[in-house]
Amino acid sequence: MAHGLLAQIRTLFEGDPGVRKVADDPVLTAELLLLFRMILADGTVSESEMAVFRRICEESFGIAGDSLDAVVEYLQDYGYETTGSQAVAMFQDLDIERRKELARHMAEIAKADAQLSENEVRLLRRTIDMLGVSPADVVKPAG
Repeated sequence: MAHGLLAQIRTLFEGDPGVRKVADDPVLTAELLLLFRMILADGTVSESEMAVFRRICEESFGIAGDSLDAVVEYLQDYGYETTGSQAVAMFQDLDIERRKELARHMAEIAKADAQLSENEVRLLRRTIDMLGVSPADVVKPAG
């Protein structure tokens, strides 16, 4: 119980650890922002899209589930100041595998609700082009 209380006090003074991790890494912020924009591309936020987003955050980026609400709030605030093109520009100098992984994650979110809207397809296509990734790389499994 004392450990839980200390963790709560630390969070009060230092902020949520997941938000700190995202805020301290501009590339991670840009990636999560693009993933979140994919969720919003069809005009609705489905639970299946959010479930995929949560899984990606936890498995790929080590962001704990209890931090996700605060991270999403941070992204919403930060997103007003950042365009999709600015976010994609953060990836242009990264290795090709990291860019492919971003495109795959975006495709996973787009397909999560079993409906691909025209806006989702357009956003994914534009992002793939800007990343310099082949559409074939997006459908191939990682590895």
